[in-house]
Amino acid sequence: MLEDTSFAIHPGKEKDAENGPYYDIGKLLDHKKIDNTYFFNCENGKVAIRFYTDIIVQVVMNPTDEPKMEGSRAVIALPENVAVEEQQNEAHLTLKTDKLEVVIKKSPFRITINDHDGRELVAETDRGMGFKKGGEVIAYKVMHDNDHFYGFGEKSGHLDKRGEKYEMWNTDVYAPHNPETDPLYESIPYFMTLREGRAHGVFFDNTFRTVFDMKSEENNYSFWAEGGQLDYYVFAGPEPKTVLEQYTHLTGRMPLPPKWALGYHQSRYSYESEAEVRELAKTFIEHGIPLDAIHLDIHYMNGYRVFTFDSERFPTPEKLIADLREMGIRIIPIVDSGVKKDPEYHIYQEGVNEDLFCKYIEGAIYFGDVWPGTSAFPDFTDDKVRKWWGDKHQFYTDLGIEGIWNDMNEPAVFNETKTMNVAVMHRNDGNPATHRELHNIYGFLMEEATYEGMKDQLEGKRPFLLTRAGYAGVQRYAAVWTGDNRSFWEHLQMSLPMVMNLGLSGVPLAGPDVGGFAHDTNAELLTRWTQVGAFTPFFRNHSALGFKYQEPWQFGEIYETMMKKYIRMRYEWMPQLYSLFYQASKTGIPVMRPLMLEFPDDEKTYNLNDQFMIGDNVIVAPILAPSITDRAVYLPEGEWVELFTDVTYEGKLTHLIHAELDHMPIFVKRGSALMQTDWTSNTNKTPKTMTMHVYASDSDESYRFTFYDDDGETFEYQEDGFLELDIELKSSADSVVINVLQQNGVFLPVYKEINVNIAGLMEGQRVIINGETSGEKHVIPLK
Repeated sequence: MLEDTSFAIHPGKEKDAENGPYYDIGKLLDHKKIDNTYFFNCENGKVAIRFYTDIIVQVVMNPTDEPKMEGSRAVIALPENVAVEEQQNEAHLTLKTDKLEVVIKKSPFRITINDHDGRELVAETDRGMGFKKGGEVIAYKVMHDNDHFYGFGEKSGHLDKRGEKYEMWNTDVYAPHNPETDPLYESIPYFMTLREGRAHGVFFDNTFRTVFDMKSEENNYSFWAEGGQLDYYVFAGPEPKTVLEQYTHLTGRMPLPPKWALGYHQSRYSYESEAEVRELAKTFIEHGIPLDAIHLDIHYMNGYRVFTFDSERFPTPEKLIADLREMGIRIIPIVDSGVKKDPEYHIYQEGVNEDLFCKYIEGAIYFGDVWPGTSAFPDFTDDKVRKWWGDKHQFYTDLGIEGIWNDMNEPAVFNETKTMNVAVMHRNDGNPATHRELHNIYGFLMEEATYEGMKDQLEGKRPFLLTRAGYAGVQRYAAVWTGDNRSFWEHLQMSLPMVMNLGLSGVPLAGPDVGGFAHDTNAELLTRWTQVGAFTPFFRNHSALGFKYQEPWQFGEIYETMMKKYIRMRYEWMPQLYSLFYQASKTGIPVMRPLMLEFPDDEKTYNLNDQFMIGDNVIVAPILAPSITDRAVYLPEGEWVELFTDVTYEGKLTHLIHAELDHMPIFVKRGSALMQTDWTSNTNKTPKTMTMHVYASDSDESYRFTFYDDDGETFEYQEDGFLELDIELKSSADSVVINVLQQNGVFLPVYKEINVNIAGLMEGQRVIINGETSGEKHVIPLK
């Protein structure tokens, strides 16, 4: 035992759990401005402040060196040339733009960031910012009584994260995801604060293990990292949507996904043979259930070797993929980061011969156990390795594959730490750093490599990438699923705030495994979860080896009919969803939204976990518990029409809504509209018709929205290959007026007009379309 040796008196044993006392940055000694950055020399470190825009400010503190202002993997925007007014007196220095002000107290050095009205956004406490001798950097901030916190990426628990403490360290978690399970697979060190209807955001851009503590103290919160710099950005908002636009301006927005990626996906760990996959696809077609993708888990590979197919289980993969494409179905294979140690395996040979694997500083390759056994891991922090890995996906694209599923990319390793040795030294594009520093971006860089490689290979088609692990900016490359959940009602409940907070963290295309991955699902749970899945951004049913199969027909015709109804609804709603994904690609505002995003002045929405919005005018209120057929639904300001019953409900009230198992309550705001199409067949999902469903109001409502369409497959939309209609809808006591304010793009859809269906039209209300009174048939012709 070490306690029986001199180790018992080792001086390091006296350190506390957080590596010693806290050292404050101290007082300001002097400062200077270089280009658009202000540098402050303090007693115990150096601070830099840079305005990225007139409403985004960056603060960097380095306790030992000059602040490093470049090198972020997450930030892709360049700082603008911002006009800053500098004011100074004996005690304070103030830096002001048109939109915000940074007030610096000189002794001790403390920063307060206000909006242009002088309203406090982020203020330091008595402790300010500083460091500990173990290398940790930390910031303490004032927490107001009415602060509500959102975001933090992929976290379990409730929507509002006040009173929680979260760690950012990408981790493979198979055990049940309880509300206290932390950390999980994704690390997005960003959050939004909502205070009295106004919002601001903070992004802590540090790739070390980081912690956000909104729990330990009543009037303060803090965030800290194991090493590196204190490097954070403040977004002044003031609306929640504006904060998201500012954050995604910095870290990027999702590329518009192919339409097929937004359809229904079926997966299992695993469909173990080509024959099983063919039978699966055939059954979907025979049952008339829409399907866009079948996922292949690890059993398709030869001994779990990536970039291979098992020749016995999958003897003709190219023909399989081609045959399924004729049925309207794509194949998405899983690709893990571990490369099997096998001197006869060409990927391993290349990795060794071309020096592409992660190594210790002494030169030895790092090996860890994953599915193939002993494995090496590509060093994705090196540009040469990312290019090599991306190029290797030619193996898949040559077979006709357009989507890839990245798993185990935390990276997950079968050992006590669950990951790679933190002493591994990454090349990091010429700036070597340990895995302790770069762990949280390993999967992110794998996604970059995969996406860019496939984009080059698909000859103008959009790739689809699904990932388990990631970092801030993951939305630029991949969709996210929430990992190994379970077939529990509690996991269905937890999935709603989890996906909503991912959306508030810049990731619009996310979703859980419908039905639950592990454990045995049941008919009622799978039906209710499929109803929810039809409206979550990513829609995949996935189950684990050793548990019940959970395809829609597995529990009999009654339940299959119910699930088929909602899977088809996904396709009927595709024009509405696709227009919202287009908006997300332009603004960062998610498709699936918490109600507080649209109604930030309504306190009843601040921690509403069991309802969500699709866009700005649809509320979905699913049943999330067994044997329940009635639930309370809170509807915010306005009048809301229940989709299936056409009953109108008054806003700012809670209503008891009845919903048998075949029914999920969905409410549309009166005075607004939905765009929908008809389901035709799996082999041809291109919309033949387009209908605008208008929900008439007599309350002088005005509603404006953008309808968007394109070929759904190529990047021609980045030129002018799209159709974009800017539509305004005005409702009053005597008329419903619909105007196409603008039509852009040259894309010519199959449909040549938009049919207009008016629900709730009142006696005496005229319908006026583009300035002309409409007859019995309401139509908007396309130019």
